[in-house]
Amino acid sequence: MTTVIILLLVAVIVIFAVKDIRINLVTRPTFRLFKKVLPPLSQTEREAMEAGDVWWDGELFSGNPDWQKLHRFPKPELSEKERAFMGEQVETLLAMLDDYQIVQKDKDLPKEVWDYLKKEGFFALIIPEEFGGREFSAIANSTIVSKIATKSLTAAVTVMVPNSLGPGELLLHYGTKEQQERWLPSLAKGDDVPCFALTGPEAGSDAGSIPDTGVVCKGMHNGEEVIGLKLNWSKRYITLAPIATVLGLAFKMYDPEGLLGDKKELGITCALIPTDHEGVQTGERHYPLNMAFMNGTTYGKDVFIPLDWIIGGEKGAGRGWRMLVECLSAGRGISLPALSTATGHLASRMTSAYATVRQQFGVSIGQFEGVQEALARIGGLTYTLESARLMTAGAIDLKLSPSVVTAIAKYHMTEMGRTVMNDAMDIHSGKGIQVGPNNYLAHGYMGIPVSITVEGANILTRNLMIFGQGATRCHPFVLKEMEAAAMEDQDVALKEFDSLLLQHILFAGSNAGMAFVHGLTRSYFAKAPVCGATTVYYKQLSRMSRGLAFCTDVAMLVLGGELKRKEMISARLGDVLSHLYLASCVLKRYEDEGRQQADLPFVQYAVEHSLFCIGQAFDGFFKNFSNPVVNFLLKRIVFPLGNHYHRPSDELAQTMCEHMSKPGVFRDRLTHLCYVDENAGTGVMENAFLAMIDTHEDFKQLRKWQKEGTIAKNLELEGAIAAAAEKNLINETVAERMNQANELRKQAIAVDNFAPGEL
Repeated sequence: MTTVIILLLVAVIVIFAVKDIRINLVTRPTFRLFKKVLPPLSQTEREAMEAGDVWWDGELFSGNPDWQKLHRFPKPELSEKERAFMGEQVETLLAMLDDYQIVQKDKDLPKEVWDYLKKEGFFALIIPEEFGGREFSAIANSTIVSKIATKSLTAAVTVMVPNSLGPGELLLHYGTKEQQERWLPSLAKGDDVPCFALTGPEAGSDAGSIPDTGVVCKGMHNGEEVIGLKLNWSKRYITLAPIATVLGLAFKMYDPEGLLGDKKELGITCALIPTDHEGVQTGERHYPLNMAFMNGTTYGKDVFIPLDWIIGGEKGAGRGWRMLVECLSAGRGISLPALSTATGHLASRMTSAYATVRQQFGVSIGQFEGVQEALARIGGLTYTLESARLMTAGAIDLKLSPSVVTAIAKYHMTEMGRTVMNDAMDIHSGKGIQVGPNNYLAHGYMGIPVSITVEGANILTRNLMIFGQGATRCHPFVLKEMEAAAMEDQDVALKEFDSLLLQHILFAGSNAGMAFVHGLTRSYFAKAPVCGATTVYYKQLSRMSRGLAFCTDVAMLVLGGELKRKEMISARLGDVLSHLYLASCVLKRYEDEGRQQADLPFVQYAVEHSLFCIGQAFDGFFKNFSNPVVNFLLKRIVFPLGNHYHRPSDELAQTMCEHMSKPGVFRDRLTHLCYVDENAGTGVMENAFLAMIDTHEDFKQLRKWQKEGTIAKNLELEGAIAAAAEKNLINETVAERMNQANELRKQAIAVDNFAPGEL
């Protein structure tokens, strides 16, 4: 037996060590198989793969993340001028907003708000100063939108859109000098309001299927005949379309007469068109889930424009899809994550206050364990949301366009926002569902599905984009192997593939071996960049990175092109990658902010939640993998001792609730983006919370006297306070303070009422 084993080992060594033997026996058959199972890529898919940058997602796919590299990424911070804008212009704007009036009555922002947004450059956050813009960072853009969203989702979306995917962003990256000089100053001053039209009745998430056309032809422009485009389009769901003065338009470009060359189909193209141009029609307005931000339709039939209205000029013809993928990636990493983070900040601050103020059975509902479970989830996910917001926007400030990371942020942060809002509504109960001026949750709750559906519907993002792009883009060898397989010179391709294959085999073998060792030792020997309470988390994430890399290789080998259609399988591997990223963001923030001791329970909750989700995703992957033998082996390699990841403990949740329910530095840091309006529901709730905290011991003693029979048990609070004062158990000052707190409490738990006919 020993001799047989030795001979087999020698044979394997010879096969892989001698290049000619290896190519004939291993590489050539594998190359043929690879080309056979290679999933076919459309042109739009290929451009999406090639667009953007691989960043920390590449490290997570490597099986051996460099955690020191993570810590070396700059800490995202606002500049002095950005902080000044937050303290002055943003605060002034927030004081101007009456969201109930905007949404329920006017269905629009007031004229003075529109004027202020234009005058103070809220639509020019990303435009360079040389063109009159603010030239703010991505983290500033994100922070501004988040802060506004805690007061008014309508105002936040209105500010968000011109600074994400739109003419401004496209002009900055791809516009000609003439186009930039023509449009950017007027956009910066607010003289022009932009919108961008991509989605149509037959093309939503599959933007590559847009039916809108631009045909190259000759036509009249400014009194002379020029070569241009005859455009036909029908678009819907276009934010700012009802009031836009300049329309960014995506369409498919054709040149049937060969006026520009031999190519008949040039591909998706983007152009910039004044909305007062002949033939441009601003259509009907939409009303997205009661939100008052401007959203509507735009049409055009046989609209002629000159070629130099194409973004980038004639050279931009056919480059529109790449433009959109790269710019959408940046916008996806800023705008919707900002809205979701705002949900967390608002829900954490207001729900922790409400759970303290609202009483049932003589005690604050925050003392009920069922409420604590939901409140802790709100706090833990809010910490994760803010961590991911900072890190993702920070990547964009590094001049990167990390398409996989921003897809992760878009999907998971909007879903976390949905969970947080649902928990907040559950705790507020009747207080949360009665719409009125004092309800700070209702409009955010209505708007959650908007974030879920736009910039790539969440189902598409999770099932196709995160892993579909991640497995190819982030893997150290797959994209290179695909490029080798596509080479025309087969001899050169085979040599290139041989080199990559050898590295790929070593890579997969190393990940399989280390995943198994880490599984047996509970990652005891894995490296961590820090000591202390978070050490174990770095080790476990490294272990799961090994498991992801190995399972991805096996899935692509076994399923080949079928993996593209096995969305439930690929999405679960995408969930593993996503939670590796989210947990990384949490650990990065914890280090950046100096390992604040009060933050540790929230860090532990956030990372343990992500590890639990990773374990659940792997369980679903193993259970549903088509090949039972491979399924068995994968599970035993990644989890040789079983999957022991669990939900965060009840004890940890209770500790978090204690932190959230105390006024002070930690609560302010956790919810620092929440705008508390003294003249609205948030101010009423905050004042009641502070008053009840201040009188907590007094009310505790009052309940004790009632329990002992010193004061009648059946008295309401006002009567009990009066009885205690009458018996000289408390003095007049204490009684007055308790009555004031109780009055604030009643105001806070009250809901809005309307007279008959008022609505």
